[in-house]
Amino acid sequence: MKVNKMTYAFFAIFLGGLGVHKFYIHKKGLGFLHLMFCWTGIPGVIGLFEGIRAALKESDSEGNIEI
Repeated sequence: MKVNKMTYAFFAIFLGGLGVHKFYIHKKGLGFLHLMFCWTGIPGVIGLFEGIRAALKESDSEGNIEI
């Protein structure tokens, strides 16, 4: 699935603990899992790593990356 690089990275880094980046790519199950365990802080760390990884990925001419 191709998504906008900056939008995905923003959602993952700043709202990753709530699973917003997973809902953005239509992975509702993982989004709810992040939301259920947001109180532990673990989804926030995962979101931070996924956001950094997405920000460092090479984008196409339209600014999209493959997730």
